[in-house]
Amino acid sequence: MKIQAPKGTKDVLPEESYMWQYVENKFREICKLYGYQEVRFPTFEYTELFQRGVGETTDIVQKEMYTFLDKGGRSITLRPEGTASTARLFIEHGFASRPMPQRFYYIISAFRYENTQGGRFREFHQFGIENFGSSSPVTDAEVISLAYNFFTSIGLDNITVNINSIGCPVCRKEYIKNLKEYFSANLYKLCITCHQRFDKNPMRILDCKEENCKLIAKDAPKPIDYLCDDCKSHFEKVKTYLDSAMVAYKVDPFIVRGLDYYTKTVFEVVVTVLDKELAICGGGRYDNLIEQIGGPSIAGIGFAIGVERLLMLLEQNGLFPARPQIPEVFVAVVGDNSIKKAFEIANKLRFEGISTVIGEMSRSLKSQMKYADKIGCQFSIIIGDDEIAKSVCKIRNMRTSSEEIVEIKNVCHYLKKQLQK
Repeated sequence: MKIQAPKGTKDVLPEESYMWQYVENKFREICKLYGYQEVRFPTFEYTELFQRGVGETTDIVQKEMYTFLDKGGRSITLRPEGTASTARLFIEHGFASRPMPQRFYYIISAFRYENTQGGRFREFHQFGIENFGSSSPVTDAEVISLAYNFFTSIGLDNITVNINSIGCPVCRKEYIKNLKEYFSANLYKLCITCHQRFDKNPMRILDCKEENCKLIAKDAPKPIDYLCDDCKSHFEKVKTYLDSAMVAYKVDPFIVRGLDYYTKTVFEVVVTVLDKELAICGGGRYDNLIEQIGGPSIAGIGFAIGVERLLMLLEQNGLFPARPQIPEVFVAVVGDNSIKKAFEIANKLRFEGISTVIGEMSRSLKSQMKYADKIGCQFSIIIGDDEIAKSVCKIRNMRTSSEEIVEIKNVCHYLKKQLQK
């Protein structure tokens, strides 16, 4: 058997990793501006966390989780998303006793067994934020604006935020009653999964990707038409604050999101590609999640961004900056006595922020220069016994092949000027 990466996973090569670093740094910057701090949590959790937090009727729990028994017989699951783990972290480490709200962000890999398609993998990556402790519509608008401003900061200007309200447990009772009445007449037409959802969580039928179920759901009652006064007021205020933040949005009454923990505001950020809307971010409010997994009653809201799909869009639209040149300088070693001085020069250059590598003594100067050219170095320093005796070195511009003699003590200054550092 040929050993290779498993289906649905992807290696990130050096020529690609700078793109990942670029969007990661941009995300960290915007989170910092909004007062969010990074958290990190285990790659795997006890399965019960996701069953209780994500919801047993969701596709994630029913079909997509990587679950196994460890050597102690405990059911373990590779995290399929980040919200449940962040909520568990919040409870376990006593954040409920700290000043509210608490603002977290994370950059993670997650795992779902699903069909691989454009921008989707079985191991995938997410940027996410979670805000615990505020039930204010201002927080909803702030979270949405953070996502919106992140996308605009990296050059995606053809984006729209689709928002909806799915109400609270109080007003949802009447809605669920009417929804079940509607679907009961078409129950025999629904897929097997939606048959199961009908009893446990009929709202999930609205999120089904099967074409026949989508056609039936098209004329189903909409949660936004059943909101209680409190939920209706909350949603109207969210829209008002989004207007004041100049966030482009539209109300989409069919958004329910694919996870059971959502309440009130739900949203997706979409980008238009070939006249089709492609979701690149999704989130919403989950005021019952903390209590649902064993904590106190504390409100929450957050979102997640699919990194692979985001990178694909940025690359297609030519929105990445030029790839930084690493390394920038090559130090060629000529003669046994020059290696010590080469190390000294290389370390000084690195200390000054110049990426530098040293050549192999076993190679000829010609071979070292070929190597320096192939790895894209902008300058090569040539230092041998003769140069050391004169306290100088040769610096070759690898683009023009021109050379200059520079005193060793001035090498750092010379290269910083040439590299504009």
